[in-house]
Amino acid sequence: MRVLLIGANGYLGRFVADRLLADPAVQLTALGRGDDADVRFDLASGSPGALTRFFDAVHPGVVVNCAGATRGGARELTRHNTVAVATVCEALRRSGCGARLVQLGCGAEYGPSQPGSSTAEDAVPRPGGPYGVSKLAATELVLGSGLDAVVLRVFSPAGPGTPAGSPLGRLAEAMRRAMQSGDGELKLGGLGAQRDFIDVRDVARAVHAASLSAAQGVINIGSGRAVRLRDAASVLARVAGYGGALHELDAPPGPLRTSIGHPRTDPDHAAPVAYPYPDGCGSWQQADVRTARDRLGWRPRINLEESLADIWMEAACRI
Repeated sequence: MRVLLIGANGYLGRFVADRLLADPAVQLTALGRGDDADVRFDLASGSPGALTRFFDAVHPGVVVNCAGATRGGARELTRHNTVAVATVCEALRRSGCGARLVQLGCGAEYGPSQPGSSTAEDAVPRPGGPYGVSKLAATELVLGSGLDAVVLRVFSPAGPGTPAGSPLGRLAEAMRRAMQSGDGELKLGGLGAQRDFIDVRDVARAVHAASLSAAQGVINIGSGRAVRLRDAASVLARVAGYGGALHELDAPPGPLRTSIGHPRTDPDHAAPVAYPYPDGCGSWQQADVRTARDRLGWRPRINLEESLADIWMEAACRI
């Protein structure tokens, strides 16, 4: 089976590439903007006609799209997340390759949900920011394309390679700095949000399964369990061996809700660090992952503690 992978050098794409290359039945071709791609092509500016000619030449059986942008203004997000997908869909419609499309969506397409609830695929999407809007528009393009296609809505990916600018990446970096400087107290903000973290290697397994399946429509990819960011911080401190205190800047009045070890007595050494979660999803997100189990035969295997240990290992290398 020939698979064309778009965005192989991205955070998720790297792990998807590794997973596909581990399958001896897969012949992988990478398309992207970088020099190390097998074929250089910019989806945001390239024409559907040019991409069609490439599809016809390579004749893939599956096209996996991991490309996209997570930051930037509405115009940039629309160009990379929506226009790019429109180009892929139009090129596949014109091509005679008949390839199946596996599109990576995101949990931000749903927007805020009721605390305590699990969001299923039939929930009405109400994205709370431009990123979620741009990804939802891409999903609607895929679903309305008439192609053999599936959209995997990935919730909050974690694990090795986690971007330094993500909430978990910034948390690990702040803890690294505290340990390097000997600070026994770390002040953090924005830890009240609860998110469904899923390891990137489990995401890659889901993409592989979706490539081989006949499932269509939208399928959630998550752990099925929401975790408060302050609890993730506590786990990270444990795996890092950080013995200081974690103080929440935005915690409700009263005793500290998160404390590990004994706080340093000199408060001047504790610089406040804020951790907003600007995905437009409010205080709670938890995926209903039964569809992935039933239609892909997929279940998450890697727990959050292992994901956080890998995040910390990368951060600790910078000490």
